[in-house]
Amino acid sequence: LALLNAVGYLFLFRSYGVSLANAGAPEILMDIVVVFTMVVGAMIIMWLGEIITQRGVGNGMSLIIFANIMSGLPTSLISSVTSAGNIVLTVVTLVVIIAIIPIIVYVERGQRRIPIQYAKRVVGRRMMGGQSTYLPIKVNTAGVVPIIFASAILYLPAQLAVFFPTVDWVQAVANALSSGWINWVLSIVLIVAFAYFYSSMVFNPTETADQLRKQGGFIPGVRPGAATAAYIKSTIDHITLPGALFMAVLAVVPTIIFWFTGNPLIQAFGGTSILIMVSVAMDTLSSIESQLKMHNYDGFFK
Repeated sequence: LALLNAVGYLFLFRSYGVSLANAGAPEILMDIVVVFTMVVGAMIIMWLGEIITQRGVGNGMSLIIFANIMSGLPTSLISSVTSAGNIVLTVVTLVVIIAIIPIIVYVERGQRRIPIQYAKRVVGRRMMGGQSTYLPIKVNTAGVVPIIFASAILYLPAQLAVFFPTVDWVQAVANALSSGWINWVLSIVLIVAFAYFYSSMVFNPTETADQLRKQGGFIPGVRPGAATAAYIKSTIDHITLPGALFMAVLAVVPTIIFWFTGNPLIQAFGGTSILIMVSVAMDTLSSIESQLKMHNYDGFFK
């Protein structure tokens, strides 16, 4: 993937008339250096992410993305005030961004709790089981993965169009899919589709129902086995749709607003960026909480 993107960026540089020739060196040699540098840079970033994950707190790659987004905040604020020339729009954008954070937290923490009852059984001379618990299913099980997948697919035609600069229909398709109402509609459809796809990949109702049956657990009013698996699958299908639509609106609406306003702050801190930042912040806080409880038996918030 890094090699494909590096070659794509090389063709993109050339399409803008950027000359890579330097000090009489052959152009092909400079092209190889540029592609090699980008690929090695991607590998170093992946390695740093793995090191942070192993020796730090939280997911390393997510923290790197979080730091990258936050580092662009001062530049975006300055560009929003100077280039757009509208301080009121900048202030309103900041207020909306701050106001939407609690909504994202509410949806990210939202879950459907399926009640689970464990049957009583005798183990030796002791009576085991009989307690009640619940099976938590998150409203947004897929996280930001559907948005990333949808963006990658919609960006692919534009990336391929760089290799065919003289083919008119390829350029027309790439431009139509890169921006405009076609891009917005396809983004919503792909985000919802990938949300269902990823949820089915990470949560297996049949396996969960089988584990409950082996442990003596059951859902009140639902027969163990296939009926339990069907009930869990139906529940996942029902709660995935609102979470997927929330992600789609969060990803598409800032793009539409930027289309009409051109405010760079909206482009840099759209719904996807805010969703990533909030998700990473919550995951990091949970990791710190678990570390503190493991060492001190006391959480981050007492």
